[in-house]
Amino acid sequence: MPMALALEKKVKGSRGRGGTAAGGSQAVAPGMETVRKAGYPNLSWLETSQFYGPEGGFDYREKLGSPGEYPFTRGIHSDMYLGRLWTMRQFAGFGSASETNSRFKYLLSHGETGLSVAFDYPTLYGYDTDDPHSEGEYGKCGVAISSLDDMTALFSGIPLDRVSTSMTINGPASVIWAMYLAAAERQGVPAASLRGTIQNDVLKEYIAQKSFIFPPAPSMRLVVDTFEYGMKHVPNWNTVSISGYHIREAGSTAVQELAFTLADGFEYVRQGIERGLDPNKFVPRLSFFFNAHNDFFEEIAKYRAARRIWAREMKESFGLTNEKAMKLRFHTQTAGCTLTAEQPENNVTRVALQAMAAVLGGTQSLHTNSLDEALALPTEKAVRTALRTQQIIAYETGVPNVADPLGGSYYVEWLTDEMEERAYGIFDEIASYGGVLGAIDRGYFQKAITESSYRYQREVEKKERIIVGVNEFTSEEPLEIPILRMDPKGRERQIARLRKLRRTRDSASFEKALSRLRKAAEGDENTMPAILGAVKANATLGEVTGVLREVFGEYREQRII
Repeated sequence: MPMALALEKKVKGSRGRGGTAAGGSQAVAPGMETVRKAGYPNLSWLETSQFYGPEGGFDYREKLGSPGEYPFTRGIHSDMYLGRLWTMRQFAGFGSASETNSRFKYLLSHGETGLSVAFDYPTLYGYDTDDPHSEGEYGKCGVAISSLDDMTALFSGIPLDRVSTSMTINGPASVIWAMYLAAAERQGVPAASLRGTIQNDVLKEYIAQKSFIFPPAPSMRLVVDTFEYGMKHVPNWNTVSISGYHIREAGSTAVQELAFTLADGFEYVRQGIERGLDPNKFVPRLSFFFNAHNDFFEEIAKYRAARRIWAREMKESFGLTNEKAMKLRFHTQTAGCTLTAEQPENNVTRVALQAMAAVLGGTQSLHTNSLDEALALPTEKAVRTALRTQQIIAYETGVPNVADPLGGSYYVEWLTDEMEERAYGIFDEIASYGGVLGAIDRGYFQKAITESSYRYQREVEKKERIIVGVNEFTSEEPLEIPILRMDPKGRERQIARLRKLRRTRDSASFEKALSRLRKAAEGDENTMPAILGAVKANATLGEVTGVLREVFGEYREQRII
């Protein structure tokens, strides 16, 4: 199946609309000369002109169309936020399940419209809290979930048929999802009534975040198992959130984030088709997750280009006929890597502008980072301020009142075309390695991100890029914001709960469930029913992933030279 049609067919008139301002020098403030010169490159090092006009033009029907119409450049819904605002989420999780449950209820009481779960690193790697690998990491970057009891406590008092839940989990995603399904069953909520997303994007783990467990082949099998199971039993669930966020946080440019993420998406579609699944049925439940960084218009153009590329590839390269499968739906999170420990109050402004870019770009769901992001997990006041940022955009600015208000902007349309063209160039590079898996094996992604990250950092150090409060406009004022403190006895209590669970569970049912799981993993059947049976038998996260580790092995990243 072809990766793409000929580039010249796709990107017409993408250049030639720039202009040069009339002469005359302009006085600038000290320290600002480097950010005001003509042709200053954006964060993807695309050279920009001083202004843009109608030269070159664009085909409205081919390149834009109306909102809600193919190729969905202007948005996937005709009325966009007039029909429904984006889902307002705040990524939350720390310490124990009960502590995070309290934070969830706090956020819901202040107007959050969807939950987003952050797990601690032991959970991300499939380890229980009492595993030696977990030492020193309990609950620090998210909530510790080691058992079905933990998952039940996490959502205690929260009706799972009335809230959409997103879970940032990858290597052990199928296990954590099974725990969620079982917790919903304990509430009396059928799986068909559940709405939400598991990130489940293992490809970007090999590329950027590195919290992988198994080698690529069995990892991809587990991902496609969730596609298949979700189609049959959890039809309103997004079984993967193809994530550019972590790729960007690792140091990529916006263009690389765009291209790498969509390339991963194409690979998941191929894998599902190879399994024999109907892409017109499973692709509509694939969702995306993008970063919202500091270059305002670059981010907006990135989202618009992503929609157009995805629609075209699903229709023309993969031959899909279901229009829902052509609509790229995405969640956005403001860029944690842009937030500074220096003068943290400035982060409120950064987050507001990043969130506005996401909304103008047509996001379906949004998380706004807290001002204390660079220092610790957020306090209640900090996370409330971040949520209020979304609500101010939604209810006070008037921005949601018009679908794609920037459509037709000479600069935005030029930049959208330019990013699209650069993305297709990267698709060609990936194809030269034999596709995404071959490029991972050869270190292509890692090398590209490393080079971009290094180049950016050198520019900051040389003050070729100004970071307010860090390398310019600095201050010696002491830090004056409160910091969240963790419960020092939390880990001890969590381990005590785990030990009690292991003592009191039905050992015969537990052993039978793990034996069934091993047989499923060694064969070629869908693993989800066996994983669900294991967690219902009170097998812990570490015990389930332990069986899968024994069958599939563990991935060790190759050193890239």
